[in-house]
Amino acid sequence: MKKVLGPLLLVVLVLGVAGAIFVSAGEQFAQQQVVTVRGLVGSEKRDFFQDPEVLAAFRKAGLDVQAETAGSRQISMQLSEAYDFGFPGGIPAAEKIRQEHKTTNSYDVFFTPMTIASWQPIAQVLVANGIAVDRGGYYMLDMKKFLDLFAEGKRWDAFRDNSVYNVNRSVLISSTDPRTSNSAAMYLSLASYVANDNNIVQNREQIDRIMPLVQDLFLKQGFTGSSSAAPFNDYLTMGMGKAPLVMIYESQFIYQQTLDNGIRSEMVLIYPDPTIYTWHVLVALNAKGDRLGKLLRKDADLQEDSRVWEAANELERLAIKHGYRNTNVAYFQQLTKEHNLVLAENLVNVIDPPTFEIIEEMIKRIEQQY
Repeated sequence: MKKVLGPLLLVVLVLGVAGAIFVSAGEQFAQQQVVTVRGLVGSEKRDFFQDPEVLAAFRKAGLDVQAETAGSRQISMQLSEAYDFGFPGGIPAAEKIRQEHKTTNSYDVFFTPMTIASWQPIAQVLVANGIAVDRGGYYMLDMKKFLDLFAEGKRWDAFRDNSVYNVNRSVLISSTDPRTSNSAAMYLSLASYVANDNNIVQNREQIDRIMPLVQDLFLKQGFTGSSSAAPFNDYLTMGMGKAPLVMIYESQFIYQQTLDNGIRSEMVLIYPDPTIYTWHVLVALNAKGDRLGKLLRKDADLQEDSRVWEAANELERLAIKHGYRNTNVAYFQQLTKEHNLVLAENLVNVIDPPTFEIIEEMIKRIEQQY
């Protein structure tokens, strides 16, 4: 028996060692196949790039993505060759990166409308005074009427039927700092369009005419944060008294609703009318950044590698989980339904931002007033 068992045990031992070596070598090979990709991303995408499921999907596609966050306009000014990509919010910031780095390799990955986070009682005051319309789950704010009231110096205690926020404060929409943040730049784009008689600002003469009104939308706020996370956190934690109206990305509101603490029942979304989309554009500075851009946009040529294609599909769904809109409309509708969110699915009155040069000129003029 010993003569039989001895050789068998030896064979088992050899096979076990060989298997361990094979597994170890396979793991080392897989590790070697993972490429590190570094980039600067807009602060509103911090949760997305820190999500363990997102990181796992990146690794499945052979990428170890290391993302640092900053305000989107900061990214356009600070991005260097030490990074493989920049991923700001907004086409103007992406255009600045393309110009500065002389690259055309960019990817429109996903988008989100600009919205206003508010409270049910505040929204009803706006409805009662003819400035907003209740759409049965969300609201639409008439931006022309809002700017007219702002120009008049309207204060909350001057509204009729207002017992919930009867304070002697200017009617303002809280935002970020336009010098650093895309969400403020989008608000600036929207306000400038409405102030310019519903026309995109195209020249200095038009800027001269509208800036006295438009710049005050930001200057009268006092201190403003450098990234979109700050005012939304104020909204979530400090309540209606601090933040009755806050300019945010729709994606922030949606993602918060998917979390355990969620959005409280009195919290509501108001869509500006007209509104503006923020496209999140990844600008690749080299081949590694280009690889990430194709993965996030789910380019068709990725289908040649089933594992990478599977990762691209996962990332598309995870982007929606984080509140972003993309081409997978059915999954977006499914997610919002699961979380009892009523959103404006088909926004019609959507404008484009001015050119990069026009926005820069408007921001510089605001900067001179600080």
